Amino acid sequence: MPFVYYDPTYILVLPAIALALYAQYKVSSTFNRYAQVPLQRGLTGAEVAAELLRRRGLGHVRIEPVHGLLADHYDPRTKTLRLSPAVYGSASVAAAGVAAHEAGHAFQDRERYAPLALRSAIVPVAQIGTPAAWILFLLGLVLGAPRLVDLGILIFLGYVLFALVTLPVEFNASSRAVAVLQGEGLVLPQEADGVRAVLNAAALTYVAAAAMAVLQLVRLLVLRSAMREE
Repeated sequence: MPFVYYDPTYILVLPAIALALYAQYKVSSTFNRYAQVPLQRGLTGAEVAAELLRRRGLGHVRIEPVHGLLADHYDPRTKTLRLSPAVYGSASVAAAGVAAHEAGHAFQDRERYAPLALRSAIVPVAQIGTPAAWILFLLGLVLGAPRLVDLGILIFLGYVLFALVTLPVEFNASSRAVAVLQGEGLVLPQEADGVRAVLNAAALTYVAAAAMAVLQLVRLLVLRSAMREE
């Protein structure tokens, strides 16, 4: 929730905005490129995920289609892997990479991978607490109430932690995806290069999100400091 008026601290988040725009372009162009490259084994994203889960003893994990462009995700609460239309029914290198990445999250869940457990615990703070943090901060700024401002910053720290802990979770899932696809013989060496390119582009979006969170926090602290000087 951005402020409704301009202040010079907006310049602090411009690098993150630029990175986010580049990341969005990169993931879209890379995915579209490898979505046109058919997987030699002819397996769809859903079939790749199912095969990987079966071979790792996770046949109980459900695989469902979900609406939305690249809305793919794994839900550790319901043990459900959800794949977007561009992945679920597509037999492409891009689809195989994304499906294997989400299966990697299921592997993390089974192994009780600490960063994934931490991220899952912080989800309510990120989803509910972040809007509240902005509201409290803005009210405190307008009303000249330092305690509200500080409370908003404190709650926003939860979102920053969520964004930062997401990085090892996603990087680990991507590295698992490439390794397991090659190890199980589901992709050829040249196809693995395409999988790696798609997942590296996707990882950039998480880096951009973390950078935005950190720079927004810096911005809030700068505004809080200026408030003390008034």
